[in-house]
Amino acid sequence: MKRVTRIPLLMLCSTLAIAGCDSMRSMMTKTHSATSIVLPTKDSVVKGVVRFTQREERVLVSGRITGLTPGPHGFHIHEKGDCSAPDGSSAGPHFNPSTSRHGGLHDDMRHGGDLGNIIADADGVAEFTIEAAGISIGAEPDSVIGRSVIVHAQPDDMKSQPAGNAGPRLGCGLISRAE
Repeated sequence: MKRVTRIPLLMLCSTLAIAGCDSMRSMMTKTHSATSIVLPTKDSVVKGVVRFTQREERVLVSGRITGLTPGPHGFHIHEKGDCSAPDGSSAGPHFNPSTSRHGGLHDDMRHGGDLGNIIADADGVAEFTIEAAGISIGAEPDSVIGRSVIVHAQPDDMKSQPAGNAGPRLGCGLISRAE
């Protein structure tokens, strides 16, 4: 009589089950991300790349923008993913899924698109990382996918309505899923 060993089969099944669980866990915790290539508006040289990464209830916004004058510049997500107008006006107003008043990044009342200011160094380069609540990357109503990033000529004062008195739009970029 031939003896059948079941231990290797049991080990194989256990290994596959563990691998399946790890694969499922990976799918459930998948990081959503998006990217925006910022291009200059008319008579501007501002350009760069902005990356968006979902981190639980917040979005990490990081990037590098060049061609700025030294100092602070208003930095916002705008309602429409349309950069076709020479002055960037086709991007519309700030993205505002909660219908709040304009404010600063850490204010209780603010547009989802209110990301405050980025600071350009003496060479006109702004490298930044911002952690923002009130926005997401996905299919939710507060998703930034299909919207645009705008870099302004002046600082956002975080209080003037409806947009912080940040001046002309120097750069505009469509936000697209990067997965």
